[in-house]
Amino acid sequence: MMRSLRRGGDQAAATERVSKWTRARFALGEDETVMVSEIACTVPGCPPIETHVVFWTAAGRHHFQMFKQLAEIVEDDLPPAFMKNALTWVEGVECSCC
Repeated sequence: MMRSLRRGGDQAAATERVSKWTRARFALGEDETVMVSEIACTVPGCPPIETHVVFWTAAGRHHFQMFKQLAEIVEDDLPPAFMKNALTWVEGVECSCC
């Protein structure tokens, strides 16, 4: 079971920071949507808190996650820019890890 976490202004600032880093890292335009979420997981073996980033481009939906609280993320935690195409979600391919 996973649930989204919500906190105050610090959470909003961290969300904005990770969103800006994602836009810069993957050369996203202002018209491309970026969603950043901190999620708590109660499934055995799952990290207690993960941060998920999803963004959409003409190529489709891209997704990556970091096994840290949103406030702890630094820019170097994001995947390298060359992985952009590898982050594309492929319909019909499901994976329980991400």
